[in-house]
Amino acid sequence: MLFALICLDKPNSSAVRQEARPRHLAYIEARKDAVKIAGPFTSEDGASMLGSLIILEAADIGAARAFAANDPYTLAGLFDSVEIKPWRWTIGAPKG
Repeated sequence: MLFALICLDKPNSSAVRQEARPRHLAYIEARKDAVKIAGPFTSEDGASMLGSLIILEAADIGAARAFAANDPYTLAGLFDSVEIKPWRWTIGAPKG
């Protein structure tokens, strides 16, 4: 099952994001079979990262919550909010 993880950074937390980013990217890379799409939300000019969107394949919402709870960004206290929603890939989904 697919889940959308919608994570919004705390205000003025770019230093926390930059410090945790290498660990976060390693965490995502180690789980790349489950992570279907991932990337940051940005400011309108694209200069600042303000949050993260991850489309994750997980057995159930509990597994998706565990993934989010163990993300180095979460552990560093970066996020102001994390919303996890079941998601259906309709447009642009890979074939097969």
